[in-house]
Amino acid sequence: MNLRVPTIGHEHCDELAALCKAGGDPLRLNVLRVLTNDSFGVLELAQIFAIGQSGMSHHLKVLAQADLVATRREGNAIFYRRALPNATHVGGRLHAALLEEVDGLELPVEVQVRIGQVQQQRAAASQDFFSRVEEKFRAQQDLIAGLAQYRESLLTLLDKLSFGSQASALEVGPGDGEFLPDLARRFAQVTALDNSPAMLELARKVCLREGLANVTLQLADALSELGSQADCVVLNMVLHHFTAPADALKQLSARVKPGGSLLVTELCSHDQSWAKEACGDLWLGFEQDDLARWATAAGLAPGDSLYVGLRNGFQIQVRHFQRPAGDTHHR
Repeated sequence: MNLRVPTIGHEHCDELAALCKAGGDPLRLNVLRVLTNDSFGVLELAQIFAIGQSGMSHHLKVLAQADLVATRREGNAIFYRRALPNATHVGGRLHAALLEEVDGLELPVEVQVRIGQVQQQRAAASQDFFSRVEEKFRAQQDLIAGLAQYRESLLTLLDKLSFGSQASALEVGPGDGEFLPDLARRFAQVTALDNSPAMLELARKVCLREGLANVTLQLADALSELGSQADCVVLNMVLHHFTAPADALKQLSARVKPGGSLLVTELCSHDQSWAKEACGDLWLGFEQDDLARWATAAGLAPGDSLYVGLRNGFQIQVRHFQRPAGDTHHR
C-alpha cells in the first residue's frame, strides 16, 4: 500500500520562508523593536541605525515582503510601522511569537541615543512652528479641521458619559481656548494645560471674555510625572504634535482618575504633507487601530468612537478610552 505524504503548498512555503528570512537578521529585529510604539521614515531609520538609505531600504523591503511592517505615505516620504499579526493567516502565530520575543530585546545604547535625536528634531520643528504662528493659530487649524467641524460630535460623546456634578476636566493643549466654555459648563473645575505661553495667552482671553471663573490655566509640560488627575482628560488635535505619540498617550493616561475617561480627537491617517509646514503637524493623522492599541497598552479600555468626514477630504476620529475604576496604582 502506497502512503501519500502530505505536502505544504508552495505558496504557504513561500510565506513562511519570507517570514523566517526577515527575522533572521539582527538589524531587522532591532528595526522591529524600534517600531514597537512609533513609526519612522526611511531617512530617520537610516539615521537611527547609522547606515545608508539604500541599505535601510533593502531591509525594510524584506520586512515588508514578510508582512512584518506596514507602510503609509506622508507626502514624498514613506513611513513604516509594525504590522499586526493575524492568527488566522499562514505564519500568523509565528509572527506574533516573533514580535513578543522582539519586545523583550534591549536596544543598543547608541540606537536609543539616536532615537532621542530624531525625536528632538521633530520637537524642534513643532516648537518653531508655534513660536511663529500663534497669532494665526485658528486660521491655520481651519485649513484642515477647526473645532467647529467636530465640536458637535465631541460634545455628543462627552454628554453620553454623564459625569457627576463635582467632576473635573483637564484639557491638554487647549490651543486658542475655544473649547474651554463647553468644558466649563459641564464640569465643576477645568484645568487647561499647555507648555506654550503664547497659546495660554489666547486661552486667557477666552476665559476673560466668557467669564469662566472655574477654569485654571497652567503653564507646564503635560508629560511631567508630577501632575494632578481629572475625571475627564481631553486632547483635541494635540497628539499629532507629540514626538512619540504612543509614549505620550501612556503618560497622559496617568492623568485620568480611576473610572475616568480620556477623550482624543484626531485626524485619521492622511497623505497631505503640506499640513506639516502649514499647521506644525509632526504626524499626518493616525490609524484607528494604532490609537486603540496604544490606549490598551496604557491600561485604558476603548469605548465609543465617532468618525467625522470633512468636505476637504480629511476624516476626524473622536475616541473615548476609559480607565478601570479599580486601577489605583496607574501613576
